[in-house]
Amino acid sequence: MGTAEQREASDGGAAEGWTGRRVPEAAGGGVPSQERGTGAQRRPAYRPLWVEEPALRRRMPDPVRTAAVRAVIIIAVTLIQAVVAFLCTLAGSWLAFPMVISSVASTVVATWGVLDVWVTRQVWNQRNGVVSVPSSTARALRRERRAARRQAKAAARERDRIRRRGGAGQLSHS
Repeated sequence: MGTAEQREASDGGAAEGWTGRRVPEAAGGGVPSQERGTGAQRRPAYRPLWVEEPALRRRMPDPVRTAAVRAVIIIAVTLIQAVVAFLCTLAGSWLAFPMVISSVASTVVATWGVLDVWVTRQVWNQRNGVVSVPSSTARALRRERRAARRQAKAAARERDRIRRRGGAGQLSHS
């Protein structure tokens, strides 16, 4: 079984409406193609380069993603500084000492960057609730607050409407 037959067998012979019948190869040693049921047109069957799959996890919130990108850039710069400091030390360059000092400072900043990601994520979860649990208490509290806000706005609109009418609809003017 050649490569083309293996591909047809693995696809089940159904690639975008083609029958999967093998056409005899051309005289010049050409590539075998697939034909429609009528046999009038010949076209090779193309397989997609990739298959779209749904994301397994939700996208990170914007503040958390921003902090993560910042931390990755800081860590990359720190690693580059450490390599340069090491190479300068091996070469005996005068730049070795300043690079080692800056690498130590960058390590402190990189640690701060990682902690910033962690803290930003915790703050986001605390403010917006954990969305992975279907019966999240934070979500229920948000729903209650929204309902209370809607009621307050409706009551304020009703009071304003009554005032605009000049008190019509009120039983007494107190």
